[in-house]
Amino acid sequence: MVPMGVGRPIVAGVAPDPTQRTALAWAADQAALRRMPLRLVHAEGVPTGGYRKSEVRPSWEEWNQALHETGERVLNSAVAFVEERQPQVVLSALLAEGEPAWVLREQARDAAEVVLGSRHLGPMEGDFSPASVALPVMTHTSCPVVVVPEPEHRAQDPAFVVVGVDGSAHSAAAVDVAFQQAALHGAVLRALYVHSPERFGRVDEHTAHDACRSLLSETVAGRTATYPEVVVHQEVLLGHPVEELAKASAHARCLVVGTRGRGGFTGMLLGSVSQGMLHYAQCPVIAVPQPGNNTP
Repeated sequence: MVPMGVGRPIVAGVAPDPTQRTALAWAADQAALRRMPLRLVHAEGVPTGGYRKSEVRPSWEEWNQALHETGERVLNSAVAFVEERQPQVVLSALLAEGEPAWVLREQARDAAEVVLGSRHLGPMEGDFSPASVALPVMTHTSCPVVVVPEPEHRAQDPAFVVVGVDGSAHSAAAVDVAFQQAALHGAVLRALYVHSPERFGRVDEHTAHDACRSLLSETVAGRTATYPEVVVHQEVLLGHPVEELAKASAHARCLVVGTRGRGGFTGMLLGSVSQGMLHYAQCPVIAVPQPGNNTP
């Protein structure tokens, strides 16, 4: 059984590049499956530099008008794409002034989830570049954030969803979302607990494995009554969580991980696993905050 939402929209950030449609397709399909309204948001930014000193710059009004006209074309194109793909979805569109991260954080206040695209450029680029909005949005929203890589990912058939579990409250929230996604897509759920030998010190491997298995079972327990149709595979793996989850994502429908929001130290905005998944996961990543843990 998949709970259907009414009222709260799925918010999708619209990229200026018309060839980037994978995130829009994900958002449109989710809205159709969950019977939720879809709100397309394009942030046109603000007039910036880029002119040589010798050039005569246009007035603020001309500059702003040019941005607005471009933004309207981008948004109208996105609306047409969604209307063709999922014509039954209740659709709205917003052209907003301001930096994309700020605009999307504001729109996330009443959203069921936020969907963003990513070019997946590599460890030193992509989501950590100055132009990116993924991390600022993820660290300041209280709803799940979906980061969909470009180009489109091809999932395995039959489909499966992967969720990372570590026994914490934020991974328990991720398990809830993972069950929902598995039910939506008629997919198998792979619940993975990945641990390294260092975590358990001198405890022998067999004892450590049993402890991880117990934590995994406790976290997953209880959801099967709500989602009896979902087949769950519980797996305990030895290794680095980022590496093992990235491997598991290769043919997954999506990968679900919990986030810790703002950490206790300056600059520690997300857990290392959720950050790593933005770079290395090969499928859409759904980052799920612990309820009440993030500040919009």
